[in-house]
Amino acid sequence: MRFPFALTRKIAGHIIRHKIRKTPKFAMVLQLEPLHTCNLTCTGCGRIREYSTSLKDMVPLEKCLQAALECDAPMVSICGGEPLIYPKIEELIQGLLDQGRVIYVCTNGMFMRKKMRDYLAAIYTPAMEPTLARLLENQLISPKEAETIRNADAAARSKTVIRPTQWMYWNVHVDGLEYTHDLIVEREGVFAECVQAIKMAKICGYQVATNTTVYRETQVTELEDMFRFLSSLQVDGHTISPGYDYDAAKKDMVKRLGKDPQEFFLTRQMTRQKFARIEEWGRAFTIFGTPVYQEFLAGKRELTCTAWAIPTYNVKGWKAPCYLMTDGHYDGYQEMLAKVQWDKYGVVQGVARDPRCEHCMVHCGYDPSGALGTNYQSGDNWKNFKYNFGTKPKPHPASRELTQRAFNGFTVGKGHLAEAKAAINPSLSGARSAYANQSTPAKTEGHEAHVGTHCGTPEVTGNETSAAKTEN
Repeated sequence: MRFPFALTRKIAGHIIRHKIRKTPKFAMVLQLEPLHTCNLTCTGCGRIREYSTSLKDMVPLEKCLQAALECDAPMVSICGGEPLIYPKIEELIQGLLDQGRVIYVCTNGMFMRKKMRDYLAAIYTPAMEPTLARLLENQLISPKEAETIRNADAAARSKTVIRPTQWMYWNVHVDGLEYTHDLIVEREGVFAECVQAIKMAKICGYQVATNTTVYRETQVTELEDMFRFLSSLQVDGHTISPGYDYDAAKKDMVKRLGKDPQEFFLTRQMTRQKFARIEEWGRAFTIFGTPVYQEFLAGKRELTCTAWAIPTYNVKGWKAPCYLMTDGHYDGYQEMLAKVQWDKYGVVQGVARDPRCEHCMVHCGYDPSGALGTNYQSGDNWKNFKYNFGTKPKPHPASRELTQRAFNGFTVGKGHLAEAKAAINPSLSGARSAYANQSTPAKTEGHEAHVGTHCGTPEVTGNETSAAKTEN
């Protein structure tokens, strides 16, 4: 099977029950944002700007769990902000598991290894020595960290931790290969840490997915190399979605970066060009999302937005009308369903009901449409069934050449701050950005180097064939 049977059965059963009851609108996935604080300032993300006045606020654990019960979505995507900053993240995950939810922990990966070390310390026995040996051999933990795991005190052993389970995925944000990803997250070394975290997670028995947003200058060939590389790491699945110019992200791009959003985000036509081969990707890699949604992205059909199926709950309540657009917040999920005029939003037969929706083809609005039978065409149910129950694509073979293509930036001294560093460090004389041409050194292939735009450099070491290590 392409996806675990238990998960597929849970989702299918949820849809069938509501179809039998003729429920007009119901939740498929809860986007749960317990906080909006983040350790990165990713280009294209407007979250920490939209909620800038409430960055210190957090949703109490009890309210998070109550929100999941209230909308009763079978899947919960814990996002934010960076959810691993949430002080009660372990208790939140365990509480959602106790409710029987499928959980995606959407993370930038920077704190994953720390959380997994906590898990290893909590469960350590001498029988785990082969696992520790593998982690040490791959430089995923240090000798000092291994000793801390072995000698964990009573508090560490009794701590609630994030344990591997078939009902949870680490969902790691990866927006391209090293150079591109580090550029978009505005910090060098993040891609390398993501790779280390993914490797450690797979050794420790976790399920891992990745989440990618495609922007205007994202190269299709790079996306395909990204999928090959992630597949070679045994990643269990991938979500991919077009970058959409929602209000908060546009305002941030203009005010903070002084850039024209039209040079960064995708139009609907551009999305179809970028995703023209997504059905091929779906056959070669474990792409999450229905084949109907893939056809929509490729421009082969139209779908009607069903944003109500993926509601968002955060520090201000139930956010409407969707994850990206904000016209209001509501105290209750049913109140939101009843009061929002859903027929004012989305695109119908190519015509935008709201101008803000014109270029949106994002998965949080349209992926559930493929599962729920919106704009149903003959054969759609069979397509979805065949895709879910079909053979899972085999991992792409790992190779030195593929790894070298993946680590094309900071790890090999060609990060987007390479030239800025060379200007202040004579020993780096001649360093250049990975794709800078000779006539315009501040440019990269499809991106401008964000020198002086909140980029930071953590303590990272490594080479072209192994991801770097960041101490958390």
